[in-house]
Amino acid sequence: MLVFGEYGKQKKKDSDAMELLRKIWKEIMKMPREYILNGEEGKYSPRVLFVAAEMGNTEFLVEIISQCPDLMWTVNANKQTIFHVAVSHRHERIYNLLHEIGSMKDVITVYEDTEGNNILHLTGMEPKIYNGLHHLRGDVFKMQWELLWFKEVEAMVPFWYRQKKNKAGITPHELFSENHKKLASKVEKWMKQTATQCIVVAALIATIVFGVAFTIPGGYDQNSGFPTFIGKEIYIAFVISDAISLIFSATSILVFLSVLTSRYDEQDFLKSLSQKLVIGLATLFLSILTMLFAFSLSFFVLYHSTLIWVPIVISMVAVVPVILYAIFYRSLMDVYHSSYGYKYIFKPKQRLLYQNPKY
Repeated sequence: MLVFGEYGKQKKKDSDAMELLRKIWKEIMKMPREYILNGEEGKYSPRVLFVAAEMGNTEFLVEIISQCPDLMWTVNANKQTIFHVAVSHRHERIYNLLHEIGSMKDVITVYEDTEGNNILHLTGMEPKIYNGLHHLRGDVFKMQWELLWFKEVEAMVPFWYRQKKNKAGITPHELFSENHKKLASKVEKWMKQTATQCIVVAALIATIVFGVAFTIPGGYDQNSGFPTFIGKEIYIAFVISDAISLIFSATSILVFLSVLTSRYDEQDFLKSLSQKLVIGLATLFLSILTMLFAFSLSFFVLYHSTLIWVPIVISMVAVVPVILYAIFYRSLMDVYHSSYGYKYIFKPKQRLLYQNPKY
C-alpha cells in the first residue's frame, strides 16, 4: 500500500497514490464488516491504517474513520491504536483527533501495549525521526518539542495512569527522563555556550556606549562646562539613544547571567530558559540597533549645518548590519516560535472528523 505522509499543516493536492489508496479502500468497504475490523489475520485490523498513522497521513485516516468509527478501537500486533502510533511518531494532527471524539478518548488513552506502556509512556520515548515539524533546528527546540508533547498527553491521560508503571517497572516520567538525558545535556551545553558568547558581545557594547556618554561629539563648552550642542534636538536624540543602548545591553547581560546560573531542570527547558533566551537575544538586538542609531546621530550633530550628505550616507550604510543580523541570525525567531507558537498546535480550531465525507 502506498501511503504518503503530510508535511506539517500544509494541505497537499490529492496525488495519484492517494487516489489509488481511496479506490483500494472503497473495495475493502464492500467486504463484510468483520473483515474490515479484524483484517486477514482475524486478530488485527488492516495494516494500512497503521502505516497511514506512522506516516502521518491525516487526510486518509479522517476519511476512513468518518465511514467506520469503530476502526479507532482496533489495535495492531503491539496492541496499539492508530493514536498510539501517531504519538510514537509525533504526528500532532492525528493525535488532535482525540479532542473530537468526546469521552471515548478516556478509554483509548488507557490502552496498554504488549510492554505495558500506555500512551504517556510512548511520549517518554525519543522518536528516531522528528516528524510533523520538519523545520526543527537544534537540540534546544527538539527538547522543547518533546516536553510540549509530554505535557499535552499527560493532561489527556486520566490522573491514575500518569504514575502507572509498565512491565519494566518504569513510570512515564522516569522513562522520559532516561531517554532524554543526552538531549538535555546537549541543550544545557548549547545554552551555556550561547549565553557566554552573548554576554561578551553585550559587555563590549555596554563599554562602548558608556564611554561615548562622556566623550560626546562637539566636546564641552570651556566656560559653562555644558556640552557644546546641548540646545540641539539632534543632540538630545543622540544622548537618549546612547542611554537606551546601554540599558538594553546591561539587561541582556543580566538575563544571560541568569541562564548560566539556572538549575537546568526538565521543566526549565519548556518555559523558563526559552523565555530568558528570547528576552536576552531581543535586548541584545535592540542594544545593537540603538547603538548604530546613536552612531548615525553623532554625525548629524557634527555636520548638520555643513556637509549634510555625509551623515545621510553613513546612516544608510549603518542599516546594513541590522538587516544582515535579522536575515542571517535566525535563532531569535526560532526560539520565539518554539516558545510561543508551537503550544497552540494541540488546540485545533477546525474539526476534521465527520466533515464533508467523500463517500
